Amino acid sequence: MKKLILSTIMAGALAVAANAQDFNKWSIEAGAGFNKPMAPLTGGFLSPTLNLGHVEFGARYMFNEKFGLKLDYGFGSVKEAKFGKRDSQSPSFDTKYNRLNLQGVANIGRIMSFESFTRRLGLLMHGGAGIGVVNPEENRFNDFTDNVYTLIFGITPQFKISEKVALVGDISTVLNGRQTVTWDGATFINPDISNGFYGANGTWWSGTLGLNIYLGKAEQHADWYIAADKYATKEELASQINGIKDMLKDSDGDGVPDYLDKEPNTPAGARVNSSGSTMDSDGDGTPDHLDKCPFLPGPASTNGCPVEEVREETDFLKKAINDGYVNVYYAFDSDKPLGYSVSAAQYVSNFMKRNPSVKVEIKGYADELGPEDYNIKLSERRAKAVYNLLIASGIDASRLSYKGYGEDTSVDKSSADARQMARRASFEVK
Repeated sequence: MKKLILSTIMAGALAVAANAQDFNKWSIEAGAGFNKPMAPLTGGFLSPTLNLGHVEFGARYMFNEKFGLKLDYGFGSVKEAKFGKRDSQSPSFDTKYNRLNLQGVANIGRIMSFESFTRRLGLLMHGGAGIGVVNPEENRFNDFTDNVYTLIFGITPQFKISEKVALVGDISTVLNGRQTVTWDGATFINPDISNGFYGANGTWWSGTLGLNIYLGKAEQHADWYIAADKYATKEELASQINGIKDMLKDSDGDGVPDYLDKEPNTPAGARVNSSGSTMDSDGDGTPDHLDKCPFLPGPASTNGCPVEEVREETDFLKKAINDGYVNVYYAFDSDKPLGYSVSAAQYVSNFMKRNPSVKVEIKGYADELGPEDYNIKLSERRAKAVYNLLIASGIDASRLSYKGYGEDTSVDKSSADARQMARRASFEVK
């Protein structure tokens, strides 16, 4: 109980510290790749499916882990599609373009909790507006400058190489408003409106591969920052423990600190509840630590056991154990049992000593924070720790087995209390 309360106080203190922690907010971006003008094109003019010739640069600022803004500049050129037969080729064209956009950015990786299955893959979504220029260099309008406004939408998958660099791809769709001539520079888009002042009439997209370079002195950038990670370091736990030890004195050694203990003089070895009171589970007047049948009422003359045959006790206690009412609990990322719950292992030991024919499997579990393969190993270490406790109490190893079952997905992983219940070792009587 002391360690559970300590962990709770620690979690609150570290939550404040995590909120005070800063993370890098600025990044610069660069990429290059393909473009594709979709429309409009003059009849007979064709553009290639993937036209190599697009470059973009940008700077991004994140307000927090989920949302930010970026300013980016892109430029390139589009040309005609070329095929094997000369008579099937598109007429030649070469059109340059530039665009400058201010965009909102959403970190989908953090919004959708990608950290629950990966710490290296991310996804950004962006969209915004800006200005642009389209300059045909061939055909009828080869000396024409087409000033347009632009609307842009896109997605950016990320792969974290290090805390300072990420490999990124990007696919964006751009709508050019008030574009006057076709991409090939051969005709007006609308012969009746030569100034281009109507609608979003030019459509194209780009696909690039590039890098995000993260700027700043903090350890992580907002793209990858996960506040929950701040609860895991042993150094932070140790520094906070030193400041609250005086609050957690436990005079009677029952695992409940004095300021919460309603029974400050509990006998040594007594099983207590969260308020420090001696437990009498079956209400027969014999406390559990003296009751040889703590879940079956009986007179003190038989040490709390009923007069009926012991078989009923075995069935009742076996059901209590197998139904998960007896568990050993652990702190976050720890395989050392919490002090208040060690009595559960002693309870199972006493049960096995009174019933020498039964065997028990110890099952270890972990919460859903962290990689799955790591949680499998952590849950196995937790089960092994209880296995060692039972052997140390005098139970023969041939009557015991243990296994780590990894993450307990039956609890709400967004609740700290639920995750505490998942960090446990349970028992199954064979």
